[in-house]
Amino acid sequence: MPYCMTMPRIGFGYDSHRFAAGRPLVLGGVRIEHEQGLAGHSDADAVLHALTDALLGALGAGDIGERFPDTDPRWTGADSATFVRQAVELARRKGWRVENADVTVLAERPKLSAHKLAMRERIAALLGVGAEAVSVKAKTNERMGFVGREEGIAALAVVCLAEEGRRS
Repeated sequence: MPYCMTMPRIGFGYDSHRFAAGRPLVLGGVRIEHEQGLAGHSDADAVLHALTDALLGALGAGDIGERFPDTDPRWTGADSATFVRQAVELARRKGWRVENADVTVLAERPKLSAHKLAMRERIAALLGVGAEAVSVKAKTNERMGFVGREEGIAALAVVCLAEEGRRS
C-alpha cells in the first residue's frame, strides 16, 4: 500500500455569521437561548458549517458552498446536521473515518461554557465517534473585530480522518 494511504488526512474549516433578530441561535447542533440568532440560508449553525468544511477539506472535496449552495432552495432553513452527516458519509464511501475533531467558537455573547458539553456530545454523535474524540472550546475576541462588537459569531474546526480499518 502506498505510504500516503496510511497517513491521516487533516482538514480545517472556518465559518462566521452575523446576528439577526427573529431567528433561533443554533451552535454545534444545540439550540441556545439568546435574543438573536444567526443570519443564513440554512439554520446558520457556524460551528457545524466550519466542521463540514473541515471534513470536506480533509477529503479534498471542495467546500460547503459548493455542495450545499445558498442558491438552492433545498437548503432553505436546513438543519446543518444534514451537511455534517453527508460529509461523514462521503468520507466513509472514500474509505475514511473521523478520528477526532477540535472546534473553537468565537463569541462575546452569549457565554457558551454551559453549552459546551451538549455541543461536544451532539458533534460526536454526528461524527460517529465518542465524546472523548471531540473538543469544543469557547473564546471571546477580547472586544476586537466583528465578534468583539457583538455583530456575529465565528467558528473554527479541525478534523483528522484515518483510513478505515486502521487505528492510530
